Amino acid sequence: MQIPSYFTASMLALSLVATPALAQQITGAGATFPAPVYAKWGEAAKAATGLELNYQAIGSGAGQTQIFNRTVDFGASDAPVDSAKLKSANLLQFPAVMGALSAIVNIPGVEIDQLKLSGEIITEMYLGKITKWNDPKIVELNKGVTLPNLAIAPVYRADGSGTTYVWTSYLSTVSPEWKSQVGSGTSVKWVAGNGAKGNDGVAATVRQVKGAIGYVENAYAIQNKLTTTQLRNKAGNFVKPSLASFAAAAENADWKNAPDYAINLIDTQGANSWPIVSATFILLPKDPKDTVRSANVMKFFDWAYKNGADIAKSLEYIALPTAVQDAVRASWKAEIKG
Repeated sequence: MQIPSYFTASMLALSLVATPALAQQITGAGATFPAPVYAKWGEAAKAATGLELNYQAIGSGAGQTQIFNRTVDFGASDAPVDSAKLKSANLLQFPAVMGALSAIVNIPGVEIDQLKLSGEIITEMYLGKITKWNDPKIVELNKGVTLPNLAIAPVYRADGSGTTYVWTSYLSTVSPEWKSQVGSGTSVKWVAGNGAKGNDGVAATVRQVKGAIGYVENAYAIQNKLTTTQLRNKAGNFVKPSLASFAAAAENADWKNAPDYAINLIDTQGANSWPIVSATFILLPKDPKDTVRSANVMKFFDWAYKNGADIAKSLEYIALPTAVQDAVRASWKAEIKG
């Protein structure tokens, strides 16, 4: 049966009116640490640029594997990849944003940011040496706070995680014993406690288990209304996890002397500095299989640099300095084929 020409023309016109332009999708995978800000950037960028971000928060280790295997357009990792591996995999590494980790606890009667802890005490908890919340070392720091005779239940990431890299880097910095016995990495051999998958898994476990302590990206603590703690910083002051204390730490960043942007913001100087701040990184092939999708990844992060600071701030992340953003753009132009 022959379809009348006027019918096909009418249907074509209707399809052109009814079908919106397809969004250009980019895919990424990796760190859970920046997932909240990437999600919000993705929503805003889609409306502004037509780029649709498909990001899988599967952990830094898995994200590195996916980009090494070229199964995504970009990888995301809180743990910076060393220069030799970057060269071998032909990857460019650049920072996306800065954020902070918080210690979270579940202790009956203890309110948000009421408890004071030091890195040394946390280390002893994760080494199985301090096992009760009313241990004299904790009580000494928390005069006036009623601490129960309750077992401490450390919780850690069970998956390969850049968040774990940041946390264990902090413990290694404040404790020579931790550095020599356990060390830092995306996965380590834990001495005490139980594992949970992802920032959300750690948050959920701490929320469910009385006596638990864990570590998450600060946005997860806020979103899940978890009980965060004060920490003693390098200057000896107890500080609360806040945008102001994160920014105080970020001000001491020495980007110029950081190869491949692998900046160290752990336990920095400053009276008001939060001790566990970190940049999070993007891994982008220098020889992309699809140059259009690679260009769109750069377009997305360029948009985020220019327009995403307020979104980042609302989630208590810290935008990169303008000079660092400009340096990243220059490295895109110089090193990415397309």
